[in-house]
Amino acid sequence: AAFGDAFVTPEGALDRDRMRQQVFSDPDSKQRLEAIVHPLVGEETARQTRAALARHVSVIVFDVPLLVESKHWQARVDRILVVDCLEATQIARVGQRSQLTPAEVQAIMQGQIARSTRLALADWVIFNDGLTLAELKKEVFGLPLPWPSSGSR
Repeated sequence: AAFGDAFVTPEGALDRDRMRQQVFSDPDSKQRLEAIVHPLVGEETARQTRAALARHVSVIVFDVPLLVESKHWQARVDRILVVDCLEATQIARVGQRSQLTPAEVQAIMQGQIARSTRLALADWVIFNDGLTLAELKKEVFGLPLPWPSSGSR
């Protein structure tokens, strides 16, 4: 409704390609979209966190794209793990997953925080270039987990 019928597919779903083009070419549209999506994500995250805490879990993992771009998310987590790879690998993976050209992926990446900043903000970094899924799992389970003994989020 906020963006009009042009952003709805004939099946009634969000036209993700058109929205992607819009928000990466118009900062006001990006802010408008974030104002819609972020509160919904926040509500669902809070609901799932409450459910996990009710089960007395010791660690809650949030898989947050662009976490380091968000001061909100940085304030809510105790540790940050960045899974990193070469830029060429990132371009290839995103292109394959989202059916985007390398130029489209690079344009998206230019709107994000610099890789060096992302890495500097990380407590842990896993370099996932050329790893098999089994090797990646081994890396994840090999991380030291110095979780606070009390008062953690």
